[in-house]
Amino acid sequence: MTVSIGKLRGMNAGLAEKLKKGGITNSDKLLDSAATPVGRKRLAADTGASERDILELANRADLARIKGVAGVFGDLLEHAGVDTVKELATRRPDNLHAKMSEVNDQQKVAGRSPTRAEVESWVAEAKRIGGRLQY
Repeated sequence: MTVSIGKLRGMNAGLAEKLKKGGITNSDKLLDSAATPVGRKRLAADTGASERDILELANRADLARIKGVAGVFGDLLEHAGVDTVKELATRRPDNLHAKMSEVNDQQKVAGRSPTRAEVESWVAEAKRIGGRLQY
């Protein structure tokens, strides 16, 4: 799912504006530009952001490709220790569902915890699409 660049968690208005001026207006375009270490380095130089910040945003953009993960469930995944598509693809849905429910009960990240079926769908889709980022 494509997300407007300004709606990615961790994006600030100044960086979003710099990216938009460079033609990066959504998560897919960010992934195209930040897929490789060289691309992330170039984006960091062009925007004044750190390479680490660019990588974090690129990871969030990559996760946003999975239906239902953008927004609060993406935040909840990160709080549960999953911050890449590659990592999501390796998780056992039952264990991840339990961890996400536990984290959400404690930290109230999302208005509700995802269902087990949602988590199963995310893991299956992550396996199918794979991560786009190179490290």
